[in-house]
Amino acid sequence: MTEDLKTTYAGKKVLLTGHTGFKGAWMLYWLHLLGAEVKGYALAPEGPVSLYDLLQGDTLCDSVIADLRDRDQLAKAVLDFQPDFIFHLAAQPLVRLSYDIPADTFEVNAIGTAFLLDAVRRLDKPCTVVLITTDKVYENKEWVYPYRESDRLGGYDPYSASKACAELVINSYTQSFFNPASYGQHRKGIAVGRAGNVIGGGDWAKDRIVPDIVRALQANQPVQVRNPQAVRPWQHVLEPIGGYLLLGAKLAADPIRYAGAWNFGPHLQDALPVASLVGIGLSAWGGGEYETPTLTNQPHEAGLLKLDISKALNELHWRPKYSAQESIHKTINWYKALNDGQRADALVRADIEAFVAAS
Repeated sequence: MTEDLKTTYAGKKVLLTGHTGFKGAWMLYWLHLLGAEVKGYALAPEGPVSLYDLLQGDTLCDSVIADLRDRDQLAKAVLDFQPDFIFHLAAQPLVRLSYDIPADTFEVNAIGTAFLLDAVRRLDKPCTVVLITTDKVYENKEWVYPYRESDRLGGYDPYSASKACAELVINSYTQSFFNPASYGQHRKGIAVGRAGNVIGGGDWAKDRIVPDIVRALQANQPVQVRNPQAVRPWQHVLEPIGGYLLLGAKLAADPIRYAGAWNFGPHLQDALPVASLVGIGLSAWGGGEYETPTLTNQPHEAGLLKLDISKALNELHWRPKYSAQESIHKTINWYKALNDGQRADALVRADIEAFVAAS
């Protein structure tokens, strides 16, 4: 896998939006290992600690700290760099925060995506563009059937709806300006990655379950679990990132065949209730407990969500490498190793190498 990806990305110019975030920092480091020349575009990393800072991200890329809604700055970053690839991860990514800042969420996720694609319109060279949305773009009926790429889009909460809006923006730009049937004229390959619930070391975001577990255990407090029976498609962060990189490579080689949307998630048996994830996490940590607080007037969060990954399995020949239990153990062990004084860059590199080598 590494050699195939190196053939694609070594020496190539890759614009990575959202490079200072959790998934973005992992992807930045992997692109660095592949020998890509990376330009990042994102807000400054959040919090007193961030994976990007621990990895000394500024040494791994040319970092532009700016807002996705700054249309002129974003266009300048794209046009000055003249990228061969664009991976668009920048977003307002939190469901609960989207209830506090709904208009900002729609601006960043939908209009920001339009601004990026508008800049791509002005790019006079071939470019492969992979835009990352979420598994939550589907109109969630909370049924047991996993969602396929052709299913109806929707969204109850502002975050989910904003990402569905981003997909409509992408579809409109693709049909209007980057139609695969006219590839010879515009020379832009456009695809969308929809990932499940991602876990892994280096996430310290508020209101996400693994950071909540780690913070509680470090403080010797019970983990507060809001929705213990909510079922999510859990996957290690390297699963979708490997999928994005593979999709980018396939799309560059055949921009017509691999255009469109792709689900990246775990096997169906690895869609687990939150309570099961917490239990496995506590076992991996070696102790601790959780409790379910009595909460009132809480914002709506989906109770059941599963993804159908048949398209990626059959057409990209991508597949999940880790079970949910393995993913949880690897994630908790990452934080434990960091607590024990190991360097974040060594941990990330070791995880990437182990993932690539896994059968």
